[in-house]
Amino acid sequence: MLRQQLQQRLQQKLSPQQIQLIKLLEVPSIELEERIKQELQDNPALEEGEDMRTFDETPASDDEPDVENVSDDREADIALGDYLTEDDVPDYKLREISERMEKREEIPFAGSQTMYEFLQRQLGLRSLSEREMQIADYIIGNLDGDGYLRRKVEAIADDLVFQTNSEVGEQEIEAVIGIVQDMDPPGIGARNLRECLLLQLERREATPAATDAYRILGDFFEDFSHKRYDKIMKLSGIDEESLKAAITEITMLDPKPGGKWDEGLEASLSITPDFMVDSHNGELVLSMNSREIPPLRVSREYMGMLEQYDRHRSAPADVRDAAVFVKQKIESARWFIDAVRQRQETLRRTMEAIMDFQKSFFLTGDESSLKPMILKDISARSGYDKSTISRVSNSKYVQTNFGIYPLKYFFSDYLQTTDGAEVTTREVKKILLEYIENEDKRRPYNDEELAAYMQERGFIIARRTIAKYREQLDVPVARLRKEI
Repeated sequence: MLRQQLQQRLQQKLSPQQIQLIKLLEVPSIELEERIKQELQDNPALEEGEDMRTFDETPASDDEPDVENVSDDREADIALGDYLTEDDVPDYKLREISERMEKREEIPFAGSQTMYEFLQRQLGLRSLSEREMQIADYIIGNLDGDGYLRRKVEAIADDLVFQTNSEVGEQEIEAVIGIVQDMDPPGIGARNLRECLLLQLERREATPAATDAYRILGDFFEDFSHKRYDKIMKLSGIDEESLKAAITEITMLDPKPGGKWDEGLEASLSITPDFMVDSHNGELVLSMNSREIPPLRVSREYMGMLEQYDRHRSAPADVRDAAVFVKQKIESARWFIDAVRQRQETLRRTMEAIMDFQKSFFLTGDESSLKPMILKDISARSGYDKSTISRVSNSKYVQTNFGIYPLKYFFSDYLQTTDGAEVTTREVKKILLEYIENEDKRRPYNDEELAAYMQERGFIIARRTIAKYREQLDVPVARLRKEI
C-alpha cells in the first residue's frame, strides 16, 4: 500500500568547495601543479598572474536568485558585488624560499632504455623468420617487471591466432621462448624462480659447486626453498661442505633478472619535497615549496563582462544566459583560488605542529630522539581533524639538514615499558632486528623466544605483536632463517 509520509532528517553534506579542498590536500606539490594547469585549461575565468587592483563593491540586489534558478527566471538580476571585491588579490602566495634554498639543485630525470628495448635490440641480431620474430616480440612484450613470463603457453597461442591470422602451435611457441631465454640478462623469460635460477647456472662454469647447485635446484627445489638441508644431504649424498659451497653459488644468482630496470627508473626519479626545514642557532625555520604554485586570479575580462551586464539590466534572454555562464565560471575560479589558499595554510600549520612535536629530531637528526606521535597528537596541536592530518601527511616529503623524509615517517605508535616509559615502535623494531641479526643461524630464534627476549629488555609485548613486527621488517620465520 502506498502512502505519503512527512519525515525530518538532519544530513551533513559537503559543499563543492570542501570537496575541492579535500582533494587538493592529498596531492603533493608536483601533482598540484598539474591540477592547476588543468583548472586553468578548463576554466576561462581563472588565469595566472598577480593583480593588485581592487574594485568597489556593488550592493547586491535583494532579488538575487540562486545560479540554478537563473535560467528559469529571465527577469532575475546577477549581483556583481559578490564577485568584485578586494579579495580578488590572492593571499595564498607563500613567502619566497630563501636564496640558499633556491640554489639547491634538483636531481634530473635520467632517461634510459627499457627492458623491452634492450631485448628488442638483441632480437634484431638474431637470424629469425618473420613469424618467429612476431612471436618473440609478443613474448618479450608479455614479460613482467622482474623479467618473468607469467602467461601460459596456451593463452599465448590463443592471442597469437588473432595477431598473426594463423594457427600457432605450442611447440613453436616453446621454441621461441627458448630463444628469448638465451638472451641477456641470464634468466630472462623464465616461467618461475626455479627455471630462472637454472637458466643462470647453465651459463656458469661447470665447477663442482655449480654442478651441485644445479642438481639441488633441479631435484630438491622444494626442500631447498624450505631449508631442509638435512634431507637434501641424505637424499643427494652431498656432504655439508659441498652443500655450503652450492648454497653460496645459488645466493650469487639474480632471482629478478628484469628488476634492474625498475631500480634504475626509481633511482632516476627525484623526490620533490613539499617542505624544507632548516635549523639556525637552535631555531627551526620552515619553508614551503611554492615554486610549482603560480599566482592565480579571476579573469578581469570575465569581471568586465559581468560588470557590463550589471550596467544593462534590460538585456535579451541570450545575454542573460551568457551572464549566468560567466557567473558560474567566476564562482568556480574563486572557489579554486580559495581552496589552494586553504591547502597551503593547512599544510603549513600541520607541518609547524609536527616540527614543534619532533623538534629534537629536526635539530639533531638523531632517530632515537623521535617521540611517539599519532594523528591525534598533531590534530590537537594544529586544530584540524585527524582525517585532515592524515590527508596532509599522505605522499608529502620534508627536506631536513639530515635528508629527505616522508611525513608519515614521523608518525608511529608506542609501547609502554615495565617502568611506564613510552617507546616508539620504530625503536622496538630496531632492537628486535639487531637481536635477529646476531642470532645463531644454525638455531634461529622463534617468535616466542623473541618475545621473551623483548620482555627481558622491559618491553610489554606479545608473541603476535612480534610476528607482526617481524613481517613488517621483512624477516622470515625461524625455519627459513636457518643456515648450515
